[in-house]
Amino acid sequence: MIDRLQSLENRYNKLNEMLSDPEIINDTNKLREYSKEQSGLEDVVQAYREYKDVSSQLKDAKEMLADNLDDEMYAMVKAEIEELTGSQTDLEEKMKVLLLPKDPNDDKNVFVEIRAAAGGDEAALFAGDLYRMYSKYAENQGWKTEVMEAHTTGVGGYKEIIFMINGKGAYSKLKYENGAHRVQRVPETESGGRIHTSTATVAVLPEAEDVEVDINEKDIHMDTYRSSGAGGQHVNTTDSAVRLTHEPTGVVVSIQDEKSQIKNREKAMKVLRARIYDKYQQESQSEIDENRKSAVGTGDRSERIRTYNFPQSRVTDHRIGLTLQKLDQVLEGKLDEFIDALVIGEQAEKMEHIGE
Repeated sequence: MIDRLQSLENRYNKLNEMLSDPEIINDTNKLREYSKEQSGLEDVVQAYREYKDVSSQLKDAKEMLADNLDDEMYAMVKAEIEELTGSQTDLEEKMKVLLLPKDPNDDKNVFVEIRAAAGGDEAALFAGDLYRMYSKYAENQGWKTEVMEAHTTGVGGYKEIIFMINGKGAYSKLKYENGAHRVQRVPETESGGRIHTSTATVAVLPEAEDVEVDINEKDIHMDTYRSSGAGGQHVNTTDSAVRLTHEPTGVVVSIQDEKSQIKNREKAMKVLRARIYDKYQQESQSEIDENRKSAVGTGDRSERIRTYNFPQSRVTDHRIGLTLQKLDQVLEGKLDEFIDALVIGEQAEKMEHIGE
């Protein structure tokens, strides 16, 4: 492990030199590539440098024990050795985690797609609750949210809503939200007070750059039509709504959120690129997971991952068996306890399979 860490530090130092080279500074692509690589190495190199410093102090302290020390000094040095040994062990564990294979999409912005599933109007209202929850979470992280497309219902919920979250590391946190979310509560329209169970599905897609997905314009078929709102009334009288079909993959994206056809097409292309990229990634991941089903990961999107129980103010994540009696807080975007536990669960799983 130490050899690998030293190699990474050498590479980090080399990147520092290259990023000061005028030739590279003037090459936008290389500058972006090397800056991204350097940023990805920063945490592990910093931890390794701290480890070397602690190890050096520990060596010096142990050598001091060989000297003729009085009882008081001996006790002080022994206490320092214990403290430094603990720090060294902690840093070793930290470095092991930092050396685990990293998801190349972790630093990316995301598209989140929420759709009402089983439960009619109640499912649509729950989809709205989930949208608000993720918007609050993004706000707490200092990220920006932009709605790409929304299909509302008469009761105030969403049949479907697609929105983008811009923020460094958004995918690393939100990728665990993929799957079916279940709500158990008494609907406002239910006179008998019976608890209903409804579901909404969440898909989190990493934003894809042009260089990552090569889309030939000739492969895209575009239809235009008039935008319509809830109840079918026309929002405007021009064909501003856009439907893009990528014929090789069959991926379809419809956007009517903007009044401008050009802006709708721009949004549709962003979503289309993300969906195609995600489709290829899912296919590739299916091959990897054929022999080993991930216990946490980003998993099967039809899998029920979490239940929100209103009568008992309880939220349960079924993948890691974590239950919190904090429904109100969770719906206000306080998802860190779940996300942190899912990150640790995935890291533990990766540790188990190192060397397979």
